[in-house]
Amino acid sequence: MKIQSPPTTSDGIATAFKGAKANIEPVFVPATAFVDDRGWSIMNQLQGVMDAQGQVNYSVMYPRVIKAWHRHHRQTDFWLCLMGHLKVGVHREEDGATWQMVMGQMRAGVLIIPPPLWHGVATVGPDSAGLLYYVTHAYDSVQPDEDRRDYGSIAGFNWDVQHK
Repeated sequence: MKIQSPPTTSDGIATAFKGAKANIEPVFVPATAFVDDRGWSIMNQLQGVMDAQGQVNYSVMYPRVIKAWHRHHRQTDFWLCLMGHLKVGVHREEDGATWQMVMGQMRAGVLIIPPPLWHGVATVGPDSAGLLYYVTHAYDSVQPDEDRRDYGSIAGFNWDVQHK
């Protein structure tokens, strides 16, 4: 299996969202950090894509945790790792295309994951990781828009740390 990095664009989040849906592939939009003598911030990351159907969530994952694989049929995910680092896997079942990247404090930005791509994460390093994410459809406990499979079920994708 050939694993590639998601395409990166600086065209803006709304344009990247349209491209991700049209091409059925993840797209990474790097963030610009604003830094001064008080600290740093990342602003306006989801401007132009949020609407009333969506939902904003924050999840903290402990070290050595793998949350994979799942997919949605209607919902697009927008992921921004604010604390620590995450190894992200994305897989397109139709043709076997698979993407992988590490995102987080040292590689800030938004990863857009349109349906029906399988996706998941694993924490990288000895610290917890925090994921802020916007989903285009709020969670429905009666009819969840989610399929799940085991984290080891995609042949050739390795969640372990890779030493090159």
